[in-house]
Amino acid sequence: MSIQSGEILETVKMVADQHFDVRTITIGIDLHDCISSDINVLNQNIYNKITTVGKDLVATAKYLSAKYGVPIVNQRISVTPIAQIAAATHADSYVSVAQTLDKAAKAIGVSFIGGFSALVQKGMSPSDEVLIRSIPEAMKTTDIVCSSINIGSTRAGINMDAVRLAGETIKCTAEITPEGFGCAKIVVFCNAVEDNPFMAGAFHGSGEADAVINVGVSGPGVVKAALENSDTVSLTEVAEVVKKTAFKITRVGELIGREASKMLGIPFGILDLSLAPTPAVGDSVARILEEMGLSVCGTHGTTAALALLNDAVKKGGMMASSAVGGLSGAFIPVSEDEGMIAAAEAGVLTLDKLEAMTAVCSVGLDMIAVPGDTPAHTISGIIADEAAIGMINSKTTAVRIIPVTGKTVGDSVEFGGLLGYAPVMPVKEGSCEVFVNRGGRIPAPVQSMKN
Repeated sequence: MSIQSGEILETVKMVADQHFDVRTITIGIDLHDCISSDINVLNQNIYNKITTVGKDLVATAKYLSAKYGVPIVNQRISVTPIAQIAAATHADSYVSVAQTLDKAAKAIGVSFIGGFSALVQKGMSPSDEVLIRSIPEAMKTTDIVCSSINIGSTRAGINMDAVRLAGETIKCTAEITPEGFGCAKIVVFCNAVEDNPFMAGAFHGSGEADAVINVGVSGPGVVKAALENSDTVSLTEVAEVVKKTAFKITRVGELIGREASKMLGIPFGILDLSLAPTPAVGDSVARILEEMGLSVCGTHGTTAALALLNDAVKKGGMMASSAVGGLSGAFIPVSEDEGMIAAAEAGVLTLDKLEAMTAVCSVGLDMIAVPGDTPAHTISGIIADEAAIGMINSKTTAVRIIPVTGKTVGDSVEFGGLLGYAPVMPVKEGSCEVFVNRGGRIPAPVQSMKN
């Protein structure tokens, strides 16, 4: 296999001008062997295991970044859902475990640690409930711990008791953290995946090995530049350009993943070929859709353009790696995407439109700021709507929503760094309180007769 100088220059250009990066190398760590009935022993075991397995991650990422000239923005750890690991303690709060995760992650220098999680799609154990009720305080007293709750799946239906509790948890977190910032580290899933390297939803699934490396790549800027510089006319040609570009992006991620695996002596799990935007100008999924021919993201035609983009990214990426997994597609986090922010500020991109868009892309209503006085049952209703899309369509959907205390529609909130800033978006008039408070479950959908 010969590598042409043009290809090398192409990759250099992707990095220099088009914001291409490997977004994250995430090590998933199984914590089942840390279990103890004494919470202090459990915390010590967790700390020891994370700092042992993950000690070389940051140095390895720096070395590979320098060797190949590709920025590796984040190094992260994901762990087995803590609700499973802490159950034997019978403690009435798991905040100390979240603080241990925070301490261990900081000790090895990673950007985030995920797995303060509960999987309650079919029912809630006492431990699950303790964990969910610990989330607000855990988000308040830690810096880099991320939390997730899986409240539904195509096989199990939607656990509406858990949905109600999740809405209350997000509301409570918003009230006790500055400008609701704690909510940026909580995500509520339907059909959560076990090998996702991206935060805030990463956890290490129980079907995974003891430790595994998952890599997430990101290149919205590269895709946009490829479309800008091509002479495509029809949408068939647009899809071809996106496919070819996704292939190139994925190839780099595959190389980094395999090299990291070799150096760390940890098996390579999956490559998540998601287009994850950043607040930087030129690194936006919304701007790709506009390049296809929309005047602004969120106008009519947006869902169709996003469906094309998402599918083409998957098709190109699958050819480039034999280990595709995670969420794989285009992300639409409003606060983290310069084009989405502009469209939301203009009032064109609304919650309704984002909900429609999530039916055809990765994940869901992501990094949405809503007025601080939004009631908990409305948040639960938004979660239930999103979960229903995921459940019926057998795909992963999620909600990361931030009620910003003291702010209303027209205001904006600054999160800083990778999380960007977000205009506060309006929620619907009317109430779903009676519906949410019924509890119970929404039954799983029939799998045949899909038409």
